[in-house]
Amino acid sequence: MKGFIAVKSGREEPVVAEQPQAPLLVLAKATKSFGAVQALTEGSITLYAGEAHALLGENGAGKSTLVKILAGVHRPDSGVLEVGGQPLTLHGPASSRAVGISIIYQEPTLFPDLSVAENIYMGRQPLAAGRRIDRARMRKDAEAVFAQLGVALDPDRLARGLSVADQQIVEIAKALSLEAKVLVMDEPTAALTGVEVERLFEVMRTLRNQGAAVLFISHRLEEVFASCQRVTIMRDGRYVRTAAIEDLTVDDIIRSMVGRDLDTLFPKTETVPGEVILQVENLNREGVFSDISFEVRRGEIVALAGLVGAGRSEVARAIFGIDRRSSGVVRISGTELSNGSPQASMAAGMALVPEDRRQQGLVMELGLDQNIALASLGRLSKFGIIRRASEGAIALTWAERLQLKFSRLKNPVSTLSGGNQQKAVLGKWLARRPTLLIIDEPTRGIDVGTKAEVHRILDGLVAEGMAILMISSELPEVLGMADRVLVLHEGRLTAELSRDEADENSIMRAASGLDAGAAA
Repeated sequence: MKGFIAVKSGREEPVVAEQPQAPLLVLAKATKSFGAVQALTEGSITLYAGEAHALLGENGAGKSTLVKILAGVHRPDSGVLEVGGQPLTLHGPASSRAVGISIIYQEPTLFPDLSVAENIYMGRQPLAAGRRIDRARMRKDAEAVFAQLGVALDPDRLARGLSVADQQIVEIAKALSLEAKVLVMDEPTAALTGVEVERLFEVMRTLRNQGAAVLFISHRLEEVFASCQRVTIMRDGRYVRTAAIEDLTVDDIIRSMVGRDLDTLFPKTETVPGEVILQVENLNREGVFSDISFEVRRGEIVALAGLVGAGRSEVARAIFGIDRRSSGVVRISGTELSNGSPQASMAAGMALVPEDRRQQGLVMELGLDQNIALASLGRLSKFGIIRRASEGAIALTWAERLQLKFSRLKNPVSTLSGGNQQKAVLGKWLARRPTLLIIDEPTRGIDVGTKAEVHRILDGLVAEGMAILMISSELPEVLGMADRVLVLHEGRLTAELSRDEADENSIMRAASGLDAGAAA
């Protein structure tokens, strides 16, 4: 990150790296509204062959709307789109793919009961004689794409049950199989390990060398500096600036994204832990994890760290009772919980915010008010009838406390940005006022400004005396927010580190199994 420049106050003029060739794609001054909501006021992006270009901005900045315009999902109210120098009007996703634009969305959209290969080639399966699907060729082509990605995934495996990381890899393979000229990647690394991220960057370099343009959307700024040549920043639905990556610092980008300086991304208040809230003793689930024992006290954040597949989420699910444990004991405030009973866990004061907010945390078709009240219906109903006034009151309380951005409480939660959806899930569980909060990937897929807000919320909850068990794949988040760090490797606890002992090296060694036994 050389050649730092300061960001001027107000609206910056674009700073564009010199490009000798004509652009592959230009979107200029696109606008889009949905009723009274102006989602995009001025969306502009220019992509060149052979470059990776980052699109940055907070949730709600207009990035997703811009991407859906490129995908042909939305038609802009005004503005110009050119591909290869030709003005175009996209009439749907098929016309977008036909001109060489391929989109990898943040949330995987696989058909769960079809195979991996069938998902990759859905709607364009290779045909044999008699116009029958050539499954052998489809499998061979899928294997070739996975070989390019450097991953071992069985093309015949059903998509149902795939991890989030493997679902994302299938989405990437689907896009690569289209041989697109413009590849848009919307948070493709959110659920990938460090090795998988590096493989993806290798694929991006290969695509660039072949003359493709890559539009890369990520909230992980370190990935942007590692993989991109130029950056475009948006704020509140408007284009802010474009600059070469070597002319930017992290602080420059954050100021342009949020329009202000962030005091701190990890606002950690020193607390004195109180009594033990959660006790886990010799927890086992055959074939998944074994011999897991630890405690979480009131007024502290304990982080579960480890690589994808280490068993972190599975341990949390067994503690909460979603999955039955083979053996072991879970206690809340000294009371042993029934095995495989989320209802007993909730009654004892436990709450679980899952990693996949869309599939496991929210009912996307319901309103924000109904979603926030969903875990508290027992005390909001009288004689089996839900009191809508009480439902709206509790939703408004937590929506305001968590600073959600929404137009109406009754609007479907699917209309919210990713960061606000994450806060809605958090609000749903906090409305129950739990004593123990288990939160899985609290800031996955949300922007840096919202990350700081979520961190401040967690810090405030701990200061009020809540116990928090946090699962996170982001080492800066673990180091910045945790009082203690528990590290898992292949289903076993390999280290327990105090805040002073924890650093990137000690966590990664334990997560890789190099310091097994340190947890004793």
